[in-house]
Amino acid sequence: MFTCVIRYRVEPGRLAEFRDYARAWIGLIRTYGGTHHGYFVPGAGDESLPDPAFSFPGLGVAAPADVAFALFSFPSVEAYDRYRADVAEDEGCKAATARFNAAPCFSGYERSFLTPIFD
Repeated sequence: MFTCVIRYRVEPGRLAEFRDYARAWIGLIRTYGGTHHGYFVPGAGDESLPDPAFSFPGLGVAAPADVAFALFSFPSVEAYDRYRADVAEDEGCKAATARFNAAPCFSGYERSFLTPIFD
């Protein structure tokens, strides 16, 4: 098993559109054999959240306010490759991609494939 972690830079004022984009991809990944662990977006201005630098004073800093993450897993590279091939032909994928291309809700992303450490 491995998990794909994607770090997005959300466009200012486009969080609602990003949420719609996320919901579309959660369903697509689940439909084609993945386990989606969710999208994680910046808190709303009225939400009370902890200080992100509290654990190691002087080392930690707050991430930029426009950062969001997605995490999803596949049981194998073969299953991921099947997902990539199948989702490319899916009408929901084509619609989500067209909506994004018409009005991009993020300006960039970084993708990592990670393997878990369990106790």
